[in-house]
Formats: sequence, structure tokens, C-alpha cells
Amino acid sequence: MFRLKKKLSKPPELKRATSTIPRRHFGILLSALAAVPARAEGPTLASQFHPYDSLPVEGAGPNHFRPILNGELRTGFAVELHETELGPGLAPHAPHHHVHEELIVVREGLLEVTIAGKSARLGPGSVAFIASDEEHGWRNVGTSSARYLLMALGPDWKYRQSVGSSYSAQPK
Repeated sequence: MFRLKKKLSKPPELKRATSTIPRRHFGILLSALAAVPARAEGPTLASQFHPYDSLPVEGAGPNHFRPILNGELRTGFAVELHETELGPGLAPHAPHHHVHEELIVVREGLLEVTIAGKSARLGPGSVAFIASDEEHGWRNVGTSSARYLLMALGPDWKYRQSVGSSYSAQPK
């Protein structure tokens, strides 16, 4: 059997490091904690199906809004998805910007989408991606209703809670 003749002791700097955290390590620890996702502010989305004919419909006249998803993933990442039907010559709201990103998929009709001062006309199957904090807006420039899916990705949970309740199309 092997025996140590002398008990090993820790150098003084290691003794101190085991009882307190050096300032530089504390800063690194705080940075790492800040990167950990916050707890979900809203409901956590579960796997589910959304048959089109069972989606609630909000709005009146030629303008309709169908909320599909609105919640957060288990990681705390927020996702909101809705479909909008917009009458000819109308815009859902004035140009604006916000923290979250948006993805628009045109299903029917013709939208003119403006992002950071650049415009494009998008028909069925076309996609627009709006990055965080970029001024954007769109309107139906066709002669019939336009339908599109909009997915909001990322923060602004409280902002998006009013999406459906404040929906009102505006002529442009």
C-alpha cells in the first residue's frame, strides 16, 4: 500500500479562490447568467393541430384576422402566428418598427411591402422577412382581397398581446 509521507497543502492563492470568487470570474459568471433565457412570460406552446375551419375569426367587412399561435417555446422564445385577410387598397396599420422580427407569407392577392424605405410587390407564395427595429409596412395593392400569414419571432410579448384586439385595417 502506498502512503504519503507529507500532507500536501494548497498554495495561499488557491485557498482564497475556493472561499471567494475573484472579480474577473464574477464578471464572467454574470455574463453567462445573462445569456440564460428568461422564464416564459406567457403560455408555453404545446404540440397541437389548428384546422383552418376551427380558427376564430375577428374583424368586420373585407378585413379578417385569424389568430393561430401565440406563446413561448420552452426556451422562452416567443412566437405568434396569424392570418390576415385584407380588403383592396387597405393596410393593417401605419408603418412602424419593433424589437421582434416578422415573416410574411402571401397566400392570395398582391401586397406592396415596404422595409426600410424599399418596396416590393409580392404575390402568392412570396415571402418577406423584417429584421428587428426596421421601419416597415404593407398594403393590399390588388383589386381583390389579399391573404397572408404573419409570424412574429422573438421578444415583445406584451406588445403582441394586443395584436388581435387592436386590429383595424386602414385605407392607404
